[in-house]
Amino acid sequence: MSTPPQAAAARALPATAASLPLPAAGSVPQAMLWMLASGLLFTALNALLRSLAQQLDPFVVQFLRYAAGALAMLPFILRSGFAAYRPKGLGGQLWRGAVHASGLVLWFFAIPHVPMAEMTALGFTTPLFIMLGAILFLGERMVAARWLAALAGFLGVLVVVSPGLTGAGGPYGLVMLASSPLFAASFLITKALTRRDPPQVIVVWQALTVMLFSLPLALLAWDWPTPLQWGLFLITGILGSAGHFCLTRAFSLADLSATQPVKFLELLWSAGAGFLVWGEVPGPATLLGGAIIFAATSWIARRESRRRR
Repeated sequence: MSTPPQAAAARALPATAASLPLPAAGSVPQAMLWMLASGLLFTALNALLRSLAQQLDPFVVQFLRYAAGALAMLPFILRSGFAAYRPKGLGGQLWRGAVHASGLVLWFFAIPHVPMAEMTALGFTTPLFIMLGAILFLGERMVAARWLAALAGFLGVLVVVSPGLTGAGGPYGLVMLASSPLFAASFLITKALTRRDPPQVIVVWQALTVMLFSLPLALLAWDWPTPLQWGLFLITGILGSAGHFCLTRAFSLADLSATQPVKFLELLWSAGAGFLVWGEVPGPATLLGGAIIFAATSWIARRESRRRR
């Protein structure tokens, strides 16, 4: 008899902080660097996905993005052997995939209709949900400095997007906002799974499980991509797998709440991509908000580094 996903996930999540291994000295700055790398990769990924979701049905894009992610990991699986990628707890992997796929359904449904500025602002609520969930479910200590850094980073995001945040997404904005706590729950489960499985195993099983749960909706609206779109999907698979590897590696090195302020730097990467690709010149609000985000992230990074010495 198979184990219910809920029970498997419950066993994957430690009940108290005492059950979690303490991060090693110096691991928090390393985790922040891994988180920074994941932000760069996800910025490029999201730009591609938004473009593809405006050309094809969003649920087809969701399925093909994770199918491409599984394909991108195939050479590593073949090199190490399938046994090396067997998870120690399949139930937790399935539960994580179901939760993440649920958030993606909402996110992909809304992304063609929500302006980039509004999407950025809504997406940056996820770190706050993660930090709250880490305290409630993972037993992490409530560190005031991390919350101050996160709130300062979120303030910087609001400064940047406020001139263009007109609510043009309408109800789709609310749909995208609803995906944030689901993504936060997925990341919390990922943190728990890092206690048993290495990052590459978690990334492979995320691709497989999300692909499985996304297939029914994709089949209902299936449309064959063009050769160019197939190539772009392959790139999304590589970017997504690399980004999730960096993210999982960060989660395995430090508390979730320690890494979340770095996520706000993604807004700067997005502004840079807009300037380089589309010639969008950052305005005063972007520069001011970026300065707030940079100051908050630099402060918490230095503080965490000194605290671990």
